[in-house]
Amino acid sequence: MSLYTKDSVEAAKEAVDMVELVGARTDLRPAGQGRFKGLCPFHEERTPSFSVNTDLKLYHCFGCGESGDAIRFLQETEALDFKAAIEMLAERYGVELKREEEDPRAEERRRRRERLMKLVERTATYYSRFLWDAGEAGEARAYLEGRGLGEEVLRAFRVGYAPGSGGVVVAAARRDGFDDDDIVASGVGAAGQGGVVRDRFRGRIMFPLADARGRVLGFGARALRDGQQPKYLNTSENDLYHKRRQLFGIDQARAAAAKARRIVAVEGYTDVLALSQAGVAESVGVMGVALPSEQLEGLSQAVGKDGTVYLALDADRAGVQAMLRAAQTAREREIELRVVSLPEGHDPADLVAAEGSDAFRALLHGALSVPEFQVRRVLADADLGTPRGRDRALEEVRPLVAALPERSAERDSVVALVADRLDVPAAYVTAAGRPLAGRAPVERSPRAGGAAAGGVAANRQEAEGESSRPAEDPGPGPPARGTPIDAAYRAERAFLAMCVSRPESGRRYLERAVDEHISSEPMRRVRAHLAAGHLDQPMTGLPADDPELAAHVSEVVTLAEEEPSDEAMVRLGFLALELRRIQRDLRAARQDEDYSRQRDLWAMRDTVRQELNEVMGAAG
Repeated sequence: MSLYTKDSVEAAKEAVDMVELVGARTDLRPAGQGRFKGLCPFHEERTPSFSVNTDLKLYHCFGCGESGDAIRFLQETEALDFKAAIEMLAERYGVELKREEEDPRAEERRRRRERLMKLVERTATYYSRFLWDAGEAGEARAYLEGRGLGEEVLRAFRVGYAPGSGGVVVAAARRDGFDDDDIVASGVGAAGQGGVVRDRFRGRIMFPLADARGRVLGFGARALRDGQQPKYLNTSENDLYHKRRQLFGIDQARAAAAKARRIVAVEGYTDVLALSQAGVAESVGVMGVALPSEQLEGLSQAVGKDGTVYLALDADRAGVQAMLRAAQTAREREIELRVVSLPEGHDPADLVAAEGSDAFRALLHGALSVPEFQVRRVLADADLGTPRGRDRALEEVRPLVAALPERSAERDSVVALVADRLDVPAAYVTAAGRPLAGRAPVERSPRAGGAAAGGVAANRQEAEGESSRPAEDPGPGPPARGTPIDAAYRAERAFLAMCVSRPESGRRYLERAVDEHISSEPMRRVRAHLAAGHLDQPMTGLPADDPELAAHVSEVVTLAEEEPSDEAMVRLGFLALELRRIQRDLRAARQDEDYSRQRDLWAMRDTVRQELNEVMGAAG
């Protein structure tokens, strides 16, 4: 069930100033009573097609079809889940959220967690003030300035400094009513010899580690002087802080990442700061070389289903190995992953300082797929001057090439690269060809029509043989990630969830919805199940031998429970599906040159747009 009562969720939504909320993402201009227009924040456009209804507190884009309420807007633009979005709205507009009845032990754990977070937050504020106000922190300020980091970005990320004495933070916490158990459990203090609790961090630059909402959970601390060990010291694992889940700077990056549909993962704190300062605001730190699955999941969540994760880890062996491990996890979870090839011996902060932000953006633009990155690493490390070295390189790259989708531009590009670098026919790369060690080296001729050049061309043509014939049509397959199918699926699932959340109005629109409204086969089956008398009790009447249907129905029900809707949202959701259906039919009618059908569909489209205008508060 929902964590917060429906009444308090509705109260938070009612308190929202939609012009203030949405206006932070796009300029809005009055367009009639209770209605504003602007450029859509969800897709590129030159003519405003994005509408906001301040009375119903809804938004809709007549160009791309995105629509929803204030909670949905925050989810899409800030990469937040429903719980985080409603909490942000409540905090922003001063609404108290009331919880559903809670288990006493769960309530006790929640209250303790809130108490510890309050202590960590106060400590972060203290460290930040100390960096700028204390003479003792002068060396830290000089170091950060030497790294090219300005005061604006340092304050934005709340970078601080821990004093060298060992009891300042602990003493302040005790004065504020926290006991030693709180101090140790929060990670700001540690028990030493004899059980004496002292400050955990002393004489270090402090980087607050926050969650996506900006709530500080722990710290990363960098040594400032020679002899301080270890160089980096993090908060120990505790009830608040879990290193495997932590992404440094995610609170600063999530909005930019959601908008750009990409996120850049780097290793160090200063890398994140330097990139953010240089305008690459969608950058986060992965807290070291390793990239556990929890962090990769967090990166993916920040950019959404059709976004891309860019890895810009150091180009040493540890960084390469981390990227290859991440690639395996990304394939299993269908996360789009690209690798940024950094110059050897340079991290992003060094590159930006030496060559400017455009140099890093160029690397982003030229980011490689993981298989291509792996192939290039093999070729770079191989001894290509000897037949045996080329044999070994060919043996290593063949399985990497085989992992690429057949008949894809990426595969063709990689095969051409390997064939050129190893001086072999393409068929040697794509098939279990003979080894190179037994071949006599091919003489390269500087003359375009030379015998040797002609021989190589002939050998390649003969070896490629069958692979150069026209490929057979592979037939229809699953849609590639990032296609409009993803947006359609989300819209269809959201509509069905809204029908479940509001069955009294949802039933009317569910009866109007037909298979042509739903382009996803799983959601068509869910619609049919709900329409067959199961809207009030969706989990009943499911076939025992169809676990796939049960899983999709459960997904819709969970979304309905987590994200309660209202009647206006149900209507808006149906009209968006109706408009998508008409647009699909229009494309088909144009292809068939069926002009009579096109005229009918144009009239239907105008009617739906008129209804959408009515919902959004337009006069006509």
